[in-house]
Amino acid sequence: MKEKGRIVQINPVLRISTSTGRIMQEIGALAVSEGWRNWCAYGKGRDGLRACATETIPVGGRWSTAAHGLLTRAFDRHGLGSAAATRRFVRTLQEISPDIVHIHNIHGYFLNYPILFDYLANSDVKVVWTVHDCWLYTGHCYHYSFAGCDRWQSGCGDCPQRGEFPRSVIADRSRRNFIDKKKYFTSVPADRMVIVTVSEWMRGEMSRSFLRDYPFRVIHNGIDTSVFRPCGGGDVRARLGIAPDKKIILGLASVWSAEKGLGDFISLSRLLAPDETIVMVGVDPKTARKLPPAIHCIRRTENIDMLAQLYSEATAFVNPTWQDNYPTVNLEAISCGTPVVTYRTGGSIEAITPDTGLVVDQGDVGGLLDAVRKIEALGKERFTHPCRQYALANFRKEDRYEEYLRLYEKLLTH
Repeated sequence: MKEKGRIVQINPVLRISTSTGRIMQEIGALAVSEGWRNWCAYGKGRDGLRACATETIPVGGRWSTAAHGLLTRAFDRHGLGSAAATRRFVRTLQEISPDIVHIHNIHGYFLNYPILFDYLANSDVKVVWTVHDCWLYTGHCYHYSFAGCDRWQSGCGDCPQRGEFPRSVIADRSRRNFIDKKKYFTSVPADRMVIVTVSEWMRGEMSRSFLRDYPFRVIHNGIDTSVFRPCGGGDVRARLGIAPDKKIILGLASVWSAEKGLGDFISLSRLLAPDETIVMVGVDPKTARKLPPAIHCIRRTENIDMLAQLYSEATAFVNPTWQDNYPTVNLEAISCGTPVVTYRTGGSIEAITPDTGLVVDQGDVGGLLDAVRKIEALGKERFTHPCRQYALANFRKEDRYEEYLRLYEKLLTH
């Protein structure tokens, strides 16, 4: 098969247990199957040497990652370390001579963005940048909704989230960071860079950012609908000690925090009837000790079959998130035939239709329970088939990633 072109994707992690690492690998595998040559560049200091379905470019190492972390913690200059590692990476890019560089995330203690963007701006390579969070257009934070901050629209400064990722414990350089990001990220001509947002909400937010004049595409994330499908509960109830007639309210997060609705679930647990229970997945031991007995806790699991069983067995999947772009967990639940109840937050509502779930206002814990009970009253079976059909029509990863390949082709013909 004749080579269609060369793609280098960039993300700090390659692991498929992370959403961005999995997305990068799966796009690459599909691209190779259709005649492209693909490399996945990632932070070696974060992931070591890892196998991948396509060729890889490990960037940096433990020492450069540690030094970058120190620069971030002390001086709030994330993305400005790893200079030597980035120069070596750029030399590799020059040797490969890619047609397209597809950026996912460049924050993650492994790349120096001025050096990378000097190369991108002064070459003829086309750039696709998939925006998974808000870091690229703020002076510090990766998300600002929970903090209620809009300083990114006027240049940042006096950052209220200096202590959040990428954490700085001494300096606040958010205004300087904003100026530097604007300078370098807008150095690539608009006819050579397309920004892909994973939600309509984020597209709307970025229309007020310094990147507003670039062309945008919305490509929602996809999931493996052959894995996340309606399936019998198996022994999941027995393993958790939940009676067959008890209604399960399910919640899942990679890390539970106030932003993800931890406190909301605690409040919700106090309102439950005797025939209702909460199961929370992704709870670390420290958090588990704070939770009331009405909540069944499961640590983060890589057992996808068990997750599919949990999604399928639940009456409703509840996602009381206070900031989110386009949460994959909503898609997984719907694909398993389970409706979602979520707050009116960011892109969390974009997969919700009258057939796939209900939306309530932020902080309305009673409204969450009312929505769950509405689903109970209608009967979950009324949602199972419509949820699954909606997922097959909209969430298949093969369809979503194919949109990237069509975008690549369009870029190379213009």
